[in-house]
Amino acid sequence: ALILSLSDISRRTGLSLTTTHRLVGELRQWGALERGPDGRYAIGLRLLELGALAPHGLQLRELALPFLDDLHHATRANIHLAVRDGHDVVYVEALRARGAIRVLSRLGGRWPLHATGTGQVLLAYADPEIQREVLATPLRRFTANTITDVDRLRRVLAEVRRTGVAIAENQLPPAGALALAVPVRGPGDEVVASLGVTVQRETVKSHALIPVLAATARGISRALGAPSVSTVDPRTVRRTMEPDLI
Repeated sequence: ALILSLSDISRRTGLSLTTTHRLVGELRQWGALERGPDGRYAIGLRLLELGALAPHGLQLRELALPFLDDLHHATRANIHLAVRDGHDVVYVEALRARGAIRVLSRLGGRWPLHATGTGQVLLAYADPEIQREVLATPLRRFTANTITDVDRLRRVLAEVRRTGVAIAENQLPPAGALALAVPVRGPGDEVVASLGVTVQRETVKSHALIPVLAATARGISRALGAPSVSTVDPRTVRRTMEPDLI
């Protein structure tokens, strides 16, 4: 990933440092650039919506892909890897399964946190301040089943934290969609992403999907350096998966 200092950007663009500082500040405020601990800048998550990948999203995607591919092939389900950006969930990877239920999620797409399984996981483990902000804003309805009641959402988030799994039925189109999602942890054991599958509700064996989904998330977490999970590699996840889950 390309990471540049303010001087690097000024030199490459031919702009003065003053102008570069102003433009970089505006791009950072919008989310097109992210500033690292060393003061250098890299592409931000907002550019996902324009077909680009943020560096940490790209790193996450690259580390996760072997695990996602195995999960995709074993379940024949739609697979999503997502991160939080503000009050939204953003997909940094989306694998669609042939013959599976058609879903609206796509690479770089975003939805409100409350309306998706992956988003509910990220919201459940977000800082209390983020949770308060989301709960204080109107919860947009997308289907008759979308959670729009604040108290109900609080209960759902508490259940996600208790079980480690979000189960969202028909909360986004199309009808009959069942989404399952689990957290992915980073080097500090914090939740950095969520991993989800979306299937046709009538054809899924959720008791089989949840263990393999969790095993895949543990593998990705370990690859990211999470301290609380045991070593897992894609071959281990593959052996965990049943041949016909759905």
